Amino acid sequence: MYEKQYDIPVNEAGPFPVPLTDQIECAPFEEYLGMKIEKSDRSGTEMSMPFNVKLAQSKGLMHGGAIASLAHTTLAVAIKKQLPVGNDIEIITFSLRFHLPVRGGMVRASGRVIEETDRDIRGEVLVYNCHGEKAATFSAAYRKERARKLS
Repeated sequence: MYEKQYDIPVNEAGPFPVPLTDQIECAPFEEYLGMKIEKSDRSGTEMSMPFNVKLAQSKGLMHGGAIASLAHTTLAVAIKKQLPVGNDIEIITFSLRFHLPVRGGMVRASGRVIEETDRDIRGEVLVYNCHGEKAATFSAAYRKERARKLS
């Protein structure tokens, strides 16, 4: 959807140069990394991402930032599935623990909400390598947008 627009510069002061959607789908960054939403409902979200050369670090393993991006996106989608359309969230803290290196193939992530308060939502994601082995555990807290005052 965004492929022909990846290299358009974004000006801090101006409007975003391409139309975005508020629906549950991959944004330009996730699309660029090859992420796909496999399943998303109120019980959780499952996503996948292929290990392509662009996601490798210097020893040929999947870069930790790519794994973090998949995990973060998986949880954000799981949270958005539980909120009314149009509600914004922002990540406020996360922790990522690596268990095994990712050496190739399709990486999968499974995320779910584990706690919700008036202001914050916490969740966890398990990331699996192509053999179904747990490669990483991600936990994060997101802040819900404050209700806007009516004029």
